Amino acid sequence: MEGHTTTVYGPVASWRFGWSLGVDLILSTSVCSFNCVYCQLGPIQERTNERREFLPTERVLADLEAHAWQRSEIVTFAGSGEPTLASNLGSAIEGVARITHLPTLVLTNGTQLHDPAARADLLVADQVEIKLDAADEQTFQRVNRPVDGVTLAGIIESATTFRNEYSGHLSLQVMMLPMERDYLAGIVEHARRIAPDSISLTTPRRPRPSDWYLPSRGSHGDVPYPAKPMRQPTPEECVTLARRLATETKVEVWVSAGEKTIISP
Repeated sequence: MEGHTTTVYGPVASWRFGWSLGVDLILSTSVCSFNCVYCQLGPIQERTNERREFLPTERVLADLEAHAWQRSEIVTFAGSGEPTLASNLGSAIEGVARITHLPTLVLTNGTQLHDPAARADLLVADQVEIKLDAADEQTFQRVNRPVDGVTLAGIIESATTFRNEYSGHLSLQVMMLPMERDYLAGIVEHARRIAPDSISLTTPRRPRPSDWYLPSRGSHGDVPYPAKPMRQPTPEECVTLARRLATETKVEVWVSAGEKTIISP
């Protein structure tokens, strides 16, 4: 079936970006340098921080040509793991943009930002969003569970380097879990250093599967596989946190409170 083999999926409704067409440069299994406690892909099957080509760019572009993508508003590179682990990310972004003429977005955990080649790939994207879930190393290790050698301090330093090179829209994605509510001051400190254009304050809205299922890369709400709903702050709590973030960082904050809300500093 196409849904089990294609590198292109959706478009799916994103509360932040509208109708988002997904591009998956990994596809065959879940591969990431994190194993986040809330991941919508479930437990990550291959945990690595080594880049390689999982699928040729030509395969991605052929899948795109065969896909009904025309009602999409943006193309998002995420899929079955960390997209910057794909060494052909840059060529895939350029090829997809050439065909669709849509803005391109990469969702990344930032673990490859130390690599000049990975940063060069990201420079061709219209938008880049870096995950920032923790304010300190202990929380980072507990929530994001990175591969050995990856530290929060290293990601912050590399993200700051990338900020100085990148002319597109850079945002931070902060996943607010109930146990993390007291860490906002540290998040503010990191955000001030990275200096993003905006911050997305999100909650674990997607259930966590018991195993990896390809449809999980684009699913929302009810899912056709075993999955556990995640506990999350209320919309009111999120708006309160978003206002504090906007005030203290002087950056626009996007938050979901039943619908997309943009809070200006």
